[in-house]
Amino acid sequence: MQIQEEIVHYPTLKTILAIEDVVKKANTPVSRNQILARLPTGVMRSTLNVALGYMEKRGLILETRKGFIWTFNPSKKLEKAEEEGLQV
Repeated sequence: MQIQEEIVHYPTLKTILAIEDVVKKANTPVSRNQILARLPTGVMRSTLNVALGYMEKRGLILETRKGFIWTFNPSKKLEKAEEEGLQV
């Protein structure tokens, strides 16, 4: 039997981008507490957990025993195609 957690507050795009920036700039894995401490504004822990879960599902980050690391590596070919592509 799976217990469903009720999400009290969903993160805003601004919050997700701030969390992304913290994890991206970290040279070593960062824990939840370290992320909360490095964020420019206060974020509820439950909101942080929702954002981290979202980012992990999308393949942007990976949770290790030591913390979260940035894993997203965009394709240079795709980036070049987007720059040179015809916009309709």
